[in-house]
Amino acid sequence: MYFDVASTAPLHPVARQALTAALDEGWADPARLYRSGRQARMLLDAARETVAAVLGARADEIAFTASGTQAVQLGLLGALTGNRRRGAHLVHSAVEHSSVLHVAERWGYPRPEAGGEAGGGSVSVAPVDRTGRVDPEVFGALLRPDTALAALQSANHEVGTVQPVGEVAALCAEAGVPLLVDAAQSVGRTDVPAGWSLLTASAHKWGGPPGVGVLAVRKGVRYSSPLPADEREGGRVPGYVNVPAIVAAAASLRAVRAEAERENARLHALVERIRTRVPQLVPEVEVVGDPVRRLPHIVTFSCLYVDGEVLLTELDRAGFAVSSGSSCTSSTLTPSHVLAAMGVLTEGNVRVSLPYGTAEADVERFLSVLPDLVAGVRAPLGLDLPAPKPMAPEPVAQTASGRIPPRAEGRAGAESEERQATDEGGSAGARSVGAGSERPEASGRVTAQPRAEGRAGAESEERQATDEGGSAGARSVGAGSERPEASGRVTVIDALGQRCPLPVIELAKRIGEVPVGGTVAVLSDDEAARLDIPAWCEMRGQEYTGEAPAAEYGGDRGSAYLVLRRS
Repeated sequence: MYFDVASTAPLHPVARQALTAALDEGWADPARLYRSGRQARMLLDAARETVAAVLGARADEIAFTASGTQAVQLGLLGALTGNRRRGAHLVHSAVEHSSVLHVAERWGYPRPEAGGEAGGGSVSVAPVDRTGRVDPEVFGALLRPDTALAALQSANHEVGTVQPVGEVAALCAEAGVPLLVDAAQSVGRTDVPAGWSLLTASAHKWGGPPGVGVLAVRKGVRYSSPLPADEREGGRVPGYVNVPAIVAAAASLRAVRAEAERENARLHALVERIRTRVPQLVPEVEVVGDPVRRLPHIVTFSCLYVDGEVLLTELDRAGFAVSSGSSCTSSTLTPSHVLAAMGVLTEGNVRVSLPYGTAEADVERFLSVLPDLVAGVRAPLGLDLPAPKPMAPEPVAQTASGRIPPRAEGRAGAESEERQATDEGGSAGARSVGAGSERPEASGRVTAQPRAEGRAGAESEERQATDEGGSAGARSVGAGSERPEASGRVTVIDALGQRCPLPVIELAKRIGEVPVGGTVAVLSDDEAARLDIPAWCEMRGQEYTGEAPAAEYGGDRGSAYLVLRRS
């Protein structure tokens, strides 16, 4: 079963029919005046009208690009260039698609040949909460007199959270700042949000052919193409247009929009079933994303102590195609920037995005195979993970639209404190640091502090180990610490050279051996540990107290992540 339409949707039957017909009738150059050229031009104009009607735009505001990524990049650079008289400041959210981030990085990157000045200007990033949603007031506060452009996605591509585009658009309008909305995940499925100045979309996300993007620029918005001038597509997009693919994209967009109301309600209910059942069936799972303000077809959850790639491979063998983290960055070793910005677990992440027509039986089969697959991946770790307790049934009311409101939280966090593993065999890399360490943080500056909102503690409990029996590599450093929380010692877990989730796994194995109030320092040189240890703490009811150089705890590289055992 294909459960990854957030990456790309199967070609819609209407798109296939339209593409075949347009290959015969729309193959000629639409810029030519002979008969076949005029026929191609008529097909192109009709497709433009169709797309404009769905987006709530004028036909002359629509330009077709070679991809959604190209549409975003041209839209950003064109609007920034067109507004240079106002300034060179860009504002975007922390969870935007990588196409936005790459432009922003280049726009604000210092150029040595320019004496260290930025490549284009300056960039401000609006944070998100733990559900992946921006606060409109926080976003609006970043707007300045020199802000040339703001960018905000309609809905997130990894977790499905719908952004408050209307509220942000109102603030941008008040400040006189144009707003670019990346609507790749929502066009064709939900209503287009109001208030945009520029809007981008991608046909293969809604069931059209790949290689067709949409760039809409409202009349009156200052736009200057960042590329050399070209007479095609209103001067915004250079190059020859793929008329057959554009015709197929427009036909499929009209078709899926007509199906959306019926299918959205059905998929919303199926996704809600996954959100509810996964934490009931699999221990140590966190369902992420906004439980209410979300797209109807996307659900994402993270499994503690699981390598996401391994789990995806097992699901593939079982016949399910899903993704982990961002489809655009999952081939890299870098943690998902979306999950990192949310402060949730970045490892063991599974994104399920259901296509139109998904059967209830397919979802049930997915739920039936998932627990054994996760258990199989975790089995070699030797962790004692009890089965999650059944959730009490909750009354669910149908809304006027027929949708079933999701639970406020689909997490297994309520059971987290009961799942602290105690591995008496010891960890090969655990070392105890005595209380007399000269490290300032260990003698009074490492204090229990409230966790920052939105941070996940997934890595913290895995690093509390007191290895008094002499694990290989265990040693005590100093004695007589003045830090009362540590109860006389700081336990060090050496996970240097290990990729996540291994540092978190080591922390989970040894946390039970640390007395309540004791501190664990997990040494790691994996960037993901900086995200997953706080996330683990959040899930398991422990306290993440901060980060320090690993050298202060005997490491030769990396960082020490400090966890205070609370239960």
